[in-house]
Formats: sequence, C-alpha cells, structure tokens
Amino acid sequence: MFIQTESTPNPATLKFLPGQTVLELGTADFPSAETAGASPLAERLFAVSGVTGVFFGSDFVTITKGDDIDWDHIKPALLGAIMEHFQSGQPVMTDGSAPSSGHAEHSGEDAAIVGQIKELLDSRVRPAVAQDGGDITFHGFDRGVVYLHMQGACAGCPSSTLTLKMGIENLLRHYIPEVTEVRPVA
Repeated sequence: MFIQTESTPNPATLKFLPGQTVLELGTADFPSAETAGASPLAERLFAVSGVTGVFFGSDFVTITKGDDIDWDHIKPALLGAIMEHFQSGQPVMTDGSAPSSGHAEHSGEDAAIVGQIKELLDSRVRPAVAQDGGDITFHGFDRGVVYLHMQGACAGCPSSTLTLKMGIENLLRHYIPEVTEVRPVA
C-alpha cells in the first residue's frame, strides 16, 4: 500500500491519500480526540501525539497537528497508522455512525433559496475545497446572510476568510440575488 501526502493551504494540516475509498458517502469531521469514538481509524490517528484534528473525505484523510509539533516528527507514525488500519480490515466508521451530507436542514419561506445555496455549494464549492483537504457545509440562512461551517483543512486555515469572502460570497451573490453576505460559524 502506497499512501501519498499533499500539503494544504493550512500549514497545520496535511492531506493523506491512501489510494482507496475512505468514505463511500459524505464526510466525517473529528475536531478532537473526544469526538473520535465513532471511527476506529480516527481513534488510531489521535493516538499519535500531536494530532489535534481528523477529517475524512471520499478518498482522503486530512490530519491537523498542534503548532508545537513538526510534520517530520509525526508523519511516519501517521502513515503507519493509516496503513495498519486499512490492512486490518476494520471499518473506517463503526456501524450505525454513518457520515452525513453535512448540510443543516432548513425549511420555511426561504426553503427554495436554501436549496439553491446547497446546490451551488455541492456542485461548485465543495469539490474545490475537497482538493485542499477540507469541506464547507451549509449551516443556516437568515435575512440574506449565509452561515457556513468549515471543516478539515479549511478550519483554521489562514486563507479561509479570503476564500469565504472573495470566492464563495461572490459566487453565491452572483447566482442568488437574495444572498448579501457569507459568514463562518464554529
């Protein structure tokens, strides 16, 4: 098994490509070791000292490290943990803990606008940020303001504000006149 790694715009995050499917559907975000119980792979990765976040996409694993740790020190252990997991035959997620599309539900008078927002996010934005090892999901819409949740490499990325304001906000405002602003949520 050969695992490739790619840098991301976030220097604290690396993208690992194991060359096989990680998740069949959706994404899974583990912002801390306490949230990793639904995934044997995430638990294994958090066992490596210095890991502060784990994110799964369809064919990649994004790992975030603490500022006090150097990638050269933990990267070999992470590669070993990923390889051991896939060779063990264990599932990435435990039964009953299916990943989701990530988007928050929204109904009411703005349901049609929210549908358009989600469609644009799924077709234009999410594939692009997945290339960088992250994801952006819909969180809410209120009086013209779209609230988005950033995950994986996008969470805490130095260029995330620029991505939101210059990229995503401009795209949504262009296609959906009702959108006036985009804001991140934690």
